[in-house]
Amino acid sequence: MKKIVAVLLVAFCILAAPALAGTTLRVVGVNHPYVEAIRDMIPEFEKETGIKVNLEMYGEDQLGQKLTTEFAAGGSSVDVFSTRPPQDARVMYRNGWYADLAPYIKATADYDWDDFSQSAHDAVTFDGFVVAIPTVNECHVMYYRKDLLEAKGLKVPTTMEELYDVVGKVTDRANDITGVALRGQRSPLVTQFSSFLFSYGGDFFDNDMNATINTPEALAAMKMYGDLLHNYGPEGALNMSWPQAAAIFAQGKAAFWIDASSLSSNVLDPAKSTVADKTGVAVFPAGPAGAKMYNISQWALGIYSGSQNKDAAWQFVEFMTNKKGITYMQGTGLNQCPRQSVWETPEGTAKFHPEWVKAVAASTNGVPYDRPLLAAVSQARDIIGEVVTAAIEGRDDATVKQRADQANVRFQALLDREKQ
Repeated sequence: MKKIVAVLLVAFCILAAPALAGTTLRVVGVNHPYVEAIRDMIPEFEKETGIKVNLEMYGEDQLGQKLTTEFAAGGSSVDVFSTRPPQDARVMYRNGWYADLAPYIKATADYDWDDFSQSAHDAVTFDGFVVAIPTVNECHVMYYRKDLLEAKGLKVPTTMEELYDVVGKVTDRANDITGVALRGQRSPLVTQFSSFLFSYGGDFFDNDMNATINTPEALAAMKMYGDLLHNYGPEGALNMSWPQAAAIFAQGKAAFWIDASSLSSNVLDPAKSTVADKTGVAVFPAGPAGAKMYNISQWALGIYSGSQNKDAAWQFVEFMTNKKGITYMQGTGLNQCPRQSVWETPEGTAKFHPEWVKAVAASTNGVPYDRPLLAAVSQARDIIGEVVTAAIEGRDDATVKQRADQANVRFQALLDREKQ
């Protein structure tokens, strides 16, 4: 039956294509390089299809507020919109605000959905319902100072134990060199702590939605993250999100910075970093469970379930996210697009640091989330981050365990509400 529906949809799209000319789409996007690339491609799309596009662009917070307000009120005229799968997908899916793109994907010849990484599939698929098409992926990588390691005859660490040892050896307080810069601020740190958690064999909750932030694996991950920052991190680490950590590394005051692949220009661009020519990029180090870094679909294009122009909207989304469209986005220097074939082309890799390309390629099928995938994700991050900050403060193991037990109870209450 599904095959028949797909064939009929293909036939309908072919027959309806000329009728879509003259349609006007309202596209609401975020202020981001990928939307700027889309803006550049709109004239070609309009010429090929006869479909008119009105593009609006907003800051990240403003976009979220606008979409939530319009969708909750009903009757929104939005057709296509930028969406953040890790942050928005679950709550928007539960609210019924996404159109299902699975039938369109199946009915579109040569779209090659399998060209997207498995982690990208997992990030936007709920029980076979595809909420959006990923446009920007992001993974966890390790930036390091080549010169500082070479001066001491040290190799790039590949395990957590090696990382801790090397960070300690390159810390040079007398010369204002801290060993490692990591996020220490309560909520922002959770996404970066996630890879430590996964690599130690832990997770935020299990398949039955039982909270697991006080397990031995989670506590071991917290200890490693906390010890790195407490013993070898910069002063004021508890107030640091990524801009502060990146700035410390870019100013030549840290030997390691472990953070998102999408932030690479902050330390690899000579215009932004005093140590760009001395910086290397490596795969996230392995813990007891291996190197299990996050690889998330940070941004995607969705179609509003209330759109009156879904077929035209899909033509737009398909045009922007097919191999040609994604190759163009990547070619502008956009970090880590999700189509795997693009990484095998000169156009897809020419503007990137070769070590960065290798590290990203090795992380393609990582864990498809970097935070608890809940409607109450902000509350969850605060609860989890509160325990990790205790480890960063250097609290003893018993105190961290006590706080983790208490936090686990509060986190479970969030999970129980999610089940309802």
